[in-house]
Amino acid sequence: MTILEGILILIIIALIAIVIYWYVKGTSGPISLTRPVESRVDEYLDRRFEMMIDEWALQDKEQVRAFRTVKDPILAGEEARINALKSFREQMTDNLSRLEDRLNALENQTGKK
Repeated sequence: MTILEGILILIIIALIAIVIYWYVKGTSGPISLTRPVESRVDEYLDRRFEMMIDEWALQDKEQVRAFRTVKDPILAGEEARINALKSFREQMTDNLSRLEDRLNALENQTGKK
């Protein structure tokens, strides 16, 4: 065995050791060898979930329910207002189209265009 073959064997052994260490390093849960990245991400999310909720200022279900009980009546009132405005817009559009028809009829009667 030459020196070059010995160095290559050492490099291959080092690479295998690094890969095995990467799979096992810092794990507290099971790491799946068939899907190592997904299982590492799942483990990371499990460990850091509470911290991420605080950091991202996420709301829990009770806070969302409290928000909805306060804001739902306000939103319902605004939706009613929007519907009334849409109805008003439709009425005004109808009035304008009728006025334009009457104006066109008057222009045709007088001969001006």
